[in-house]
Amino acid sequence: MKQRFLVALTVASAALAVASCGPAKGGFGHELSAAKAGEWARHGFDLSETRFSPLEQLTPDTVSGLKLAWFHDLDTNRGQEATPIMVGGKLYTTSAWSKVQAFDAATGKLLWTHDPKVPGESGVKGCCDVVNRGVAVEGGKVFLGTFDGQLQALDAETGKLLWSVVTVDQTQAYTITGAPRLVKGKVIIGNGGAEFGVRGYVSAYDMDSGKLAWRYYTVPGKAGQADGAASDAILAKLAEPTWKGKPDTVGGGGTVWDSMAYDPELDLLYIGVGNGSPWSQAIRSPGGGDNLFLASIIAVRPETGEYVWHYQQTPGDQWDYTATQHMILADLTIEGKVRKVLMQAPKNGFFYVLDRTDGSLISAQPYVKQTWTTGVDMATGRPRIVPEAYYNKTGKPWLSEPGFLGGHSWHPMAFSPETGLVYIPVNEIATPYIPDPAFQWKQQSNNLGLDLGKATMPADRSIVNAVRAGLKGRIVAWDPVRQKAAWTVELGGPWNGGMLVTAGGLLFQGTAAGDFIAYDAASGRRLWSYPAQSGIVAPPITYSLGGKQYVSVVVGWGGVYPLLLGEMARKSNDRPNRSRVLTFSLGGKAVLPEQEALAQSPVAPPPPFGSPDQIARGAALYARTCGGCHGDGVRSGGVLPELRRSALAGDAQSWASVVFDGALKDQGMVGFNKDLTRADVEAVRAYVVARANEDPAR
Repeated sequence: MKQRFLVALTVASAALAVASCGPAKGGFGHELSAAKAGEWARHGFDLSETRFSPLEQLTPDTVSGLKLAWFHDLDTNRGQEATPIMVGGKLYTTSAWSKVQAFDAATGKLLWTHDPKVPGESGVKGCCDVVNRGVAVEGGKVFLGTFDGQLQALDAETGKLLWSVVTVDQTQAYTITGAPRLVKGKVIIGNGGAEFGVRGYVSAYDMDSGKLAWRYYTVPGKAGQADGAASDAILAKLAEPTWKGKPDTVGGGGTVWDSMAYDPELDLLYIGVGNGSPWSQAIRSPGGGDNLFLASIIAVRPETGEYVWHYQQTPGDQWDYTATQHMILADLTIEGKVRKVLMQAPKNGFFYVLDRTDGSLISAQPYVKQTWTTGVDMATGRPRIVPEAYYNKTGKPWLSEPGFLGGHSWHPMAFSPETGLVYIPVNEIATPYIPDPAFQWKQQSNNLGLDLGKATMPADRSIVNAVRAGLKGRIVAWDPVRQKAAWTVELGGPWNGGMLVTAGGLLFQGTAAGDFIAYDAASGRRLWSYPAQSGIVAPPITYSLGGKQYVSVVVGWGGVYPLLLGEMARKSNDRPNRSRVLTFSLGGKAVLPEQEALAQSPVAPPPPFGSPDQIARGAALYARTCGGCHGDGVRSGGVLPELRRSALAGDAQSWASVVFDGALKDQGMVGFNKDLTRADVEAVRAYVVARANEDPAR
C-alpha cells in the first residue's frame, strides 16, 4: 500500500507542478480543468495518455445499477475503433470510413454528422480495415484524419468544414487511421501504409490555418537527397549508417500510425514508430543493420520537430514488431527514487519502462509468452534474438510468438495511479514467417517479402481447430515497478477492446465476444456486464454531466484480426456485426432492439474447374492480394462477404467485372488490374471455387 500511495502522490504532484507552469494552449492546466469539469477532452484522457478518470460516482458498490442511457446506430458495419471525446456537453466520435458524429452527451441526440466522402477505392490501400480511432477537439474545432490522407478541421458547433489539407502522396498506399494529437497550437498527425511499401513520417500543422509547421521522416529516403524536413540532420547522422544498401525504390516503412504522448514540463513529444517495409530486411536493407528509426520511440520538440532522443526496441525489425502501441507517461517511485517514465507494451512482447527525460532503459520484461528472444540485455538495451528467428538468413520458416499481430496491438492500455497497475489487453497469436525468394513488388497487393501462400491454413478441420485452440486473449494487470503481472483475467479469444480505469476503482473493457464488462481494478473481480450484441474492439470513456457519471463505448467488430485470420477469428466473435455508440449511466432507461438472427443457409458451390497448376497459382495470388480482407484460405471472419457463398464465383464474366474491372470500387472493392491479369483473376476464381467445394461455408 505504501508503494501505491507513493505512485499516486508523485503523479498528482507532477500534474499540479505542470499545471502551474505549463503552456496555456495544450498544457496540463487545460487537462486538469477538463477533468474537474467531468470531461474527456483528450484521446487518452490527458496528455500523458493514462486513460485514468478521476470520476468516482461509479464504484464496485454502485456499478450494479449501471443501465443503458442512450444508443445510436451507425451507418457502417466495418470495424469501429474510435475513442470518443466529450467537451462542453457534446460527445464527438467517428466511425469507419472516417465519418464524424456529434451528440448531446446526456441524451444521445444527434447534433450533426460529417462525411469526408473517402473514395471507396482507397480501401485497397489499408492493411487493417477502413477504421478511424477518433478526433481531437480544442478551441471550437474538431480535427479529423481521413482514411485517404487528409487532415480536416470542423466547426465544433455545426460540423462545417473549416479547412482541409492533404498530408500524403495520394498516388501511394498511404492511409490515416489514427487520431490527431494537439500540442501547443499544432495538430500532430502520422500515417500508415508500411505493408505496401511507403516511407513513414509525422507532421505538425497549425491548428488555425492548417499550414504545415514541420515534418519528421522516420527512415532515410533516397541516398544523398535531403527532404528539407526537421529530420534531415539526424537521419544523416544516426539513421543512414544503419541502413546497408537500401534501394532508392524502397520506402522503408516506419509509419507513425497511432501512439503519441506529450510531457509539457519537459516539452517533449513522444512518437511511436512502426515496422519495416518490406518486413523482409533482405529486401529493404540487404546488408543488414539496425535500420533506425524502425520500431522505435522518438522524442522531439513539438514546436520544431527537433530530435532529442530515441530508443529502438527491435533493431533491424523483420517481424512487424511496431512501437506504435499505446504509450503512457507517469512518475513512479523505483528503488526509492522518483523517475519520470514512459511505459509501453509493444507488439514484441516486452513491457518497457523508459526514463522519458533521456530514453534510457529502466526495465523490460515479457508480459506475454515470447519465443523470438531470450530476453533484453540491460547493459545495451537490445533484445537477445535467437538465431532461428532470422528467417531471411536461415531461409527456413519461423513460427514466432508473439506473431505480427503482437502480444498487444493498437487497443489502448490504462494506468491507475491508485493501484499502480497498467492494464493491458493481451493477445496470444503465433504466426509463421516464410521467406519469399521470388518476391516482386506489387502496386495493389501487400509487399511483405513473405510467401503468404505457404502459410495458408489447409481445409483439414482438425488442423484449423488446433490452431484456433491456440488463439488466446486476456487482461494483464502489470506492475511496472515490480516488473510482473499482479493478476490476469482469461478471455474467450484475442482482439478484445481497449481499457478504461477510474478513481472509483473500476476497470472497463469491451470484449470481442460482445460483452461490455466492469471489473474491480484492484483484483480483477468481475462486477457487471452488458450484452452489446456485437464485438467490441474500441476503448470506452467516462464523463460527468448534471451530477451523473456516464460511460460510453463505440461497438463494432473489425480490424485486421477478423479480416486476415478469417474463420479462425470467429473463436473470438461469431455473431453479426452491429455498429453502435452505447452510453450508460445509473438508472438509464434505454433498451436495445431485440437481436435478430442473421441465419445463412448453406450455399451449393459452383462445380470445381481448372487444372491443379491453375488452382495452385490462384492460391498464391489470393493469399497476397485477397486474403488480407476476405480471410485466410477463403474463410471469412464475418466483416466482409464470404466468398465461398459468392454467386459471382460461378460466372467468369461477373467475377472479372468486379475483381479486374472494379465494378464495385465505390463500395471498397477495387479492380486489381494493376497487379493481376485476366488470367490471374480467373486462377483466383478457380481457387475460390475449389475451396468452396472442399471446405464449404457452414
